[in-house]
Amino acid sequence: MDFEADGRFGNKRVHNRLGPAPGAASSSSSTKVCIHWRAGRCNRFPCPFLHSELPEAATTKRPNQRDGPGGHVWRNPNSGGGGRGGGGGYNKWGRGPGGADGGVRHKVPDRPCKFFLAGDCTYGEKCRYPHTYCMSNSITLLTPLQGHEKVVTGIALPAGSDKLYSGSKDGTVRLWDCQTGQCAGVLPVGGEVGCMISEGPWVFVGIPDAVKVWNMQTQAEMNLTGPTGQVYALAVGNELLFAATQDGRILAWRFSAVTNCFEPAASLTGHQLAVVSLIVGGMRLYSGSMDKTIRVWDLATLQCIQTLSDHTNVVMSLLCWDQFLLSCSLDQTIKVWAATESGNLEVTYTHKEENGALALI
Repeated sequence: MDFEADGRFGNKRVHNRLGPAPGAASSSSSTKVCIHWRAGRCNRFPCPFLHSELPEAATTKRPNQRDGPGGHVWRNPNSGGGGRGGGGGYNKWGRGPGGADGGVRHKVPDRPCKFFLAGDCTYGEKCRYPHTYCMSNSITLLTPLQGHEKVVTGIALPAGSDKLYSGSKDGTVRLWDCQTGQCAGVLPVGGEVGCMISEGPWVFVGIPDAVKVWNMQTQAEMNLTGPTGQVYALAVGNELLFAATQDGRILAWRFSAVTNCFEPAASLTGHQLAVVSLIVGGMRLYSGSMDKTIRVWDLATLQCIQTLSDHTNVVMSLLCWDQFLLSCSLDQTIKVWAATESGNLEVTYTHKEENGALALI
């Protein structure tokens, strides 16, 4: 994510949060850590309190320090004074506990900005409502989405859509209204859904011997043939769509603006058994297979550049996180891989589970 370098997001904001310059007078607010920052949900700008932990020496309580009501009151420097003995301007930031000037106290909103959730809030940092997707410290069940008759094998939320898509082994894709939680439609796809992903307005569904494709903006529908057996995993990278198939191949398609459809681009071979997991990281495609190996493919050449064989059972799921590759397997382990000086991946940590690990997200 790019950050602007002007005064709103740049050095001014960092300077204010790190406290006063050397030799400047200290205030109660500049030596107190923001409790909302510690909880990961501070939305004040500028925030009067620190967004960093205090040095150990600074946390020692002074004999004359007050912790009771009125002990930590921040006054807006742009309000023309205010407070006891001040000039008395209106403080738009409100007052802390124990304020005696009758200023308006603003309660922090308990819900996120609905325009931010829709992607079109024009207030930015000045918005009175938090720009966050979650206001809770825990995950709460809103409602179960019931309707599929067999196991759900994939979900997708296309960009700009208010519909959630779910695929199941019952041979259907269901559309769910994100506002009401009600099923808005059922699409028979002609076979068990093995996987599902979305990329922009596109929804891709893996079924036996094919990949179903829908564009939610243009309502275009396509059927990509070529796979043999079930399609267990899908991934997008370097303007290519990859499908992991039951016969051990990885098929690739490229979208053509001329024909307005996906055209076959390559077939990646090397795995001895079905490929069940795919992930793209940087300019690499990683594939996990029932043959207990992970293969690393160069997206520029579509050639296999390394085979990882530390797992002793099916590699069920892969995840790229920072500079690491994570893998989980039915061998009851989760492995963390990192690149060495030679550029090859090696296991740096292995976590043992009581049961086989099925998925990483």
